Amino acid sequence: MTDACCCPPEAGNAVCDRSAETLQRPRRATNVCPVCGMKGKPVQGQTVKTLLSVSLRAVQAVEYLFCKSRTCPVVYFSLNGEQTFTTAQIRERVYQKEPTSGDVLVCYCFRHSAGDIRTASPAAHTAIIDDINTGISAGQCACDLRNPQGACCLGNVRVLIKEIGA
Repeated sequence: MTDACCCPPEAGNAVCDRSAETLQRPRRATNVCPVCGMKGKPVQGQTVKTLLSVSLRAVQAVEYLFCKSRTCPVVYFSLNGEQTFTTAQIRERVYQKEPTSGDVLVCYCFRHSAGDIRTASPAAHTAIIDDINTGISAGQCACDLRNPQGACCLGNVRVLIKEIGA
């Protein structure tokens, strides 16, 4: 095997005419953010398209994932790791990126902010959860399009309320 050859000797050739420099291995698909290394959550392409503030020509026909890391600027990244969209490229502020900010929304469909939830009484917390559940039951929820994580926000609201009560 020569220094330029990428074939192992057991492949049957002592010398290969294919240079290792011309061979490119396909990039391995990964579900971790290429910036922070946190595991991403799959999101629908329509979620990404709806929330981007940049030209949709930038969107590729690939799978995208949501990065929930608070310290990472990436909101969406492609499964192949070649493309990222940051908080600066998103139309809506992202609760997971700014959980301590009072004016960031936790519930994007019914407009409940983190600050409103933090200052609400326990009775008001119940009313907020009831309001969201009523909206969901009425078919008025559009978390798949409005929530940057592409999923129901009720879990985020409940976690925040639990943290407040702790």
